[in-house]
Amino acid sequence: MEPIIHATGLGKTFLGGVVAVNGFDLQVQEGDVYGLIGRNGAGKTTALKVLAGLLRPDTGSARVLGEWLWTAPREHRQRVAYVSQGQQVPGWMSLADLSRFSANLYDRWDDSLLREHARRWGLPLQQPIAGLSGGNQRLAALAAALATRPEVLLLDEPAAGLDPVARRELNTCLIEVLLRGPGCTILLSTHLLGDLERLATRVGIMDRGRIVVEGAVEDWHRTMRRVQVVFAENAAPVDFSIPGALKSQQLGPVVTALARVTDDAQLNGVRAIPGARVNVFPVTLEELFVDWFRDPAPPAESGIRSHADSGQSGFPA
Repeated sequence: MEPIIHATGLGKTFLGGVVAVNGFDLQVQEGDVYGLIGRNGAGKTTALKVLAGLLRPDTGSARVLGEWLWTAPREHRQRVAYVSQGQQVPGWMSLADLSRFSANLYDRWDDSLLREHARRWGLPLQQPIAGLSGGNQRLAALAAALATRPEVLLLDEPAAGLDPVARRELNTCLIEVLLRGPGCTILLSTHLLGDLERLATRVGIMDRGRIVVEGAVEDWHRTMRRVQVVFAENAAPVDFSIPGALKSQQLGPVVTALARVTDDAQLNGVRAIPGARVNVFPVTLEELFVDWFRDPAPPAESGIRSHADSGQSGFPA
């Protein structure tokens, strides 16, 4: 089945030689909620803008619903909604004004859906959007995007500036969008990893302009572990490695790794080493993120393989 969102080898360099995206590969299937996470400057916003047709890549291809949005006809672009980190909605308009204006641009514009979200989120219909708080302006932009009844939603930090109640309402709303009719495919970037953990079906970690590791959240919950091995001697045995390790570090006699543990028996060989004590801990998405970026770069012996290097992912498939 052809992915709803399909990017291959995307590259984008800005004036001054700033490389924002480099070898970016991505496939998102119909109905998925795919979360992009990464440190500031990893290239998430640029990748989303290229996919949305707002930036032209230097290399590679980017297709959404089978078309490159940079050149796609109006009828095709209407099927995709994009909400950026910055404010997109004209501040001098009210939501009621915006709805009347947008009804002439979008064939599937749904005024009743806009009003429903305005009511749920406490947004006034007649007040100029510029007079709303930053968080409510954000919600106004999201309400407008959802009113287009898109088949694909591209969201860049959708919950930025929202209080916990509004964030929970937003997550509930996105779940409803997924369940509506034939459903919707969502690609979003966020630093709110707790929210993403509850919402996403797949997650990809971006670093230096590309996705370095990705996988299904359900499988990650089942298999990703922090494994710590403590040796009785002052140092670990030469060439020792923890089975399934994606990234590891050693401090004296202690070796710690982020590892894919599909079966607890895969650690039996380590447990059999005389003087070795093995501790296994579950990890949250936030802990995985912090551990992944704890060092400037993954060590060569960690077994990490990027999409661009190998065509494979070190994350649970």
